[in-house]
Amino acid sequence: MNTTTTRVAPVVATDSGADIQDWRPEDESYWNSTGKRIAYRNLWISIPALLCGFAVWGMWGIITVQMLNLGFPFTQAELFTLTAIAGISGATMRIPASFLIRMAGGRNTIFLTTAMLLAPAIGTGICLQHKDWPLWAFQLMALWSGVGGGNFASSMSNISTFFPKRLQGTALGLNAGLGNFGVTTMQIVIPLVMTVSLFGWLGFGGEPMLLVKDSGWIFGKIKAGTPTWIQNAGFAWVLSLVPLSMLCWFGMNNLKTVTPNSGSPISAFLKITYLYSLAFIPSIGMLYLYLPAPTGLGLLNMWVAIPLDIVAALAVMRLAAFGAMKENVAKQFAIFSNKHTWSLTALYVVTFGSFIGFSMALPLAITVIFGFQHIPDAAGVLQHTLKNPNAPSALTYAWIGPFVGAAVRPIGGWISDKVGGSIVTQVISAVMVVASAAVGYVLMQAYGSATPEQHFPMFMGLMVLLFAASGVGNGSTFRSVGVIFDRQQAGPVLGWTSAVAAYGAFIAPVLIGQQIKAGTPQYAFYGFAVFYAVCLLLNWWFYLRGGAEIKNP
Repeated sequence: MNTTTTRVAPVVATDSGADIQDWRPEDESYWNSTGKRIAYRNLWISIPALLCGFAVWGMWGIITVQMLNLGFPFTQAELFTLTAIAGISGATMRIPASFLIRMAGGRNTIFLTTAMLLAPAIGTGICLQHKDWPLWAFQLMALWSGVGGGNFASSMSNISTFFPKRLQGTALGLNAGLGNFGVTTMQIVIPLVMTVSLFGWLGFGGEPMLLVKDSGWIFGKIKAGTPTWIQNAGFAWVLSLVPLSMLCWFGMNNLKTVTPNSGSPISAFLKITYLYSLAFIPSIGMLYLYLPAPTGLGLLNMWVAIPLDIVAALAVMRLAAFGAMKENVAKQFAIFSNKHTWSLTALYVVTFGSFIGFSMALPLAITVIFGFQHIPDAAGVLQHTLKNPNAPSALTYAWIGPFVGAAVRPIGGWISDKVGGSIVTQVISAVMVVASAAVGYVLMQAYGSATPEQHFPMFMGLMVLLFAASGVGNGSTFRSVGVIFDRQQAGPVLGWTSAVAAYGAFIAPVLIGQQIKAGTPQYAFYGFAVFYAVCLLLNWWFYLRGGAEIKNP
């Protein structure tokens, strides 16, 4: 009789949208009768919410291309900083996001962080209607978009609490893999919605601008002179975020066994807002020291700025910790004494760092490298200002790579379960060394050619190969973390590695942008190839060689 009572209670709580007091996913009878339905409902709501988070975080990679096509008064280097700012903000936000579920509850957290995306979406739509606004206004919106990047850590932490151990790999793979499709969705949806007056029938939405350069979408080119509603790149997400936020609130649950002291929803919302606000402090401070005048002081280079931002974020979290958060912070810091935390961090930068970094940088790189003819002047100096009439449109092709990378991610996990995570990581690292070096060579040829479009098919094929390898590696690295670390440390390690790897969204746009400005875009990819080769040796040394401390085939 007592067993029947405990099984009925969570069903009633779930149907009413209230907190669940009793949660026993490892109890097979409970799971089959009650838990399975609740867990999968939370998962199916979590996936589109995370997808929108990735979309809002990554949207500046597409927006900057169209700003260039519409003649916004910013240099190519300044436009690359917008994607970089969004990248570093999202990476930094992941550090506090890993604490949110145990402090504020899953339903509270996913609802509020999804609803928070409305602010950068609407703000971006407003800014994009004003060509004459200063660069800092657009940089502020890019910074705010980082909320979407932070949502990955809280979303993965939340879903892991709903499923039994034997199903966590599948559940997390679905959440992460399908959530990653937000990058591809964004790259397809934004070019589409910019072709129409999306909100014109409601009497608002702004006036169109005329393209000064050819643009495009997945079905081909859009000629210069075509009306374009660039503001829809931000406004369009309102159509999904409003119903999704409601769905999160009425369809998801807080597990009191995980978060016994979340307090009232208002109390939980204040905790979330407090932690997310803290994440902006190190990001803003570091960017002020990194970005050149007039936005910042330009005192730091990227390789100093990133470690400084990470250290500052951790310091802020530790100093600001209170109540139950102190214990979570202590657990987070305990992983740093394990050398495998650092090796797995480097390997996850190879995989997810490459995926998100190339996703951010690829659209603008295609536009800048293949959109212009590279012709020497009378003095023999190459010029890169003459428009290429045969240029491929970035908005037509840029989505393919992230689509492939996200699609193969579950395959990487499945193969790793069969043959071993480190073996798969070793193979994909070798592939990425060769492919990255080859991309560098192709870019060198294209950036010195009056007809760079001739090199585009080879470039695009190699980039798709890089995305595919990084996608498979995402799955293999997740599997390795589960094998190498115990359950107490695996969660914090996943949160930490995902945060550091997300800095790839900052590194790739900055590095590629810098090298394009210097006239040597190939050096960026040669540098990536060297890093992949170092990590290939690291993976072999720690996990595959004969005398390895931990054998993780």
